Amino acid sequence: MKIPAHISASHRTLLVGTASLVLATPAAHAHHAMGGATPDTLAQGLLSGIAHPVIGLDHLAFLLVAALLSAMLTGRGRYLVPLAFVVGTVAGTLHHLGAADLPMTETVIALSVLLGGLTVVLRHSLPALLLGGLFGVIGVFHGYAYGESIVGAESTPLLSYLAGFALIQFAIIVGGVKALDAVARHSPQLQAGVVRYTGLAATATGALFLGMNIA
Repeated sequence: MKIPAHISASHRTLLVGTASLVLATPAAHAHHAMGGATPDTLAQGLLSGIAHPVIGLDHLAFLLVAALLSAMLTGRGRYLVPLAFVVGTVAGTLHHLGAADLPMTETVIALSVLLGGLTVVLRHSLPALLLGGLFGVIGVFHGYAYGESIVGAESTPLLSYLAGFALIQFAIIVGGVKALDAVARHSPQLQAGVVRYTGLAATATGALFLGMNIA
């Protein structure tokens, strides 16, 4: 990865670290915080819900992409668009728990990461309404995958699981938006580099998962 010469050494380190963070997460399809066991308490459900979007490389990569795309918006759209994704994930999990099938889930998730990363790299800004609609639909597929970890759980751990992954996803996306604003105030060049290299890392991640799913 070649970093522009005008960026300082400390900034280069941050850029490489940002991209490496995405690529370093274990690339596993079974993202399970409870070692494969179904949560059976409120605390276990909450822990599993918080962990699931973070320990899954494909999910985490999309959350970072969602933060970058949301940061391109203005006003309330920066918070409503991420909320559309979160609502979609809850709906997708409930869809899974209703024993309904959703075909090509992992393939669509991989595509969402790949295309989202490309959109970031190309600096394409989408209207808030369109982006929110896309996030809502994509969220259903991510949420369907989350549902696998909570099938068979009682209502208490189920509700805490839903709350856990809803909160952590919204926090990561909105926190990413705020962090990017802070970086931009410090150095617009650094902000541009973070966006570009995180987008490239997400694109590579999406391509990797897509290849694994169609192989």
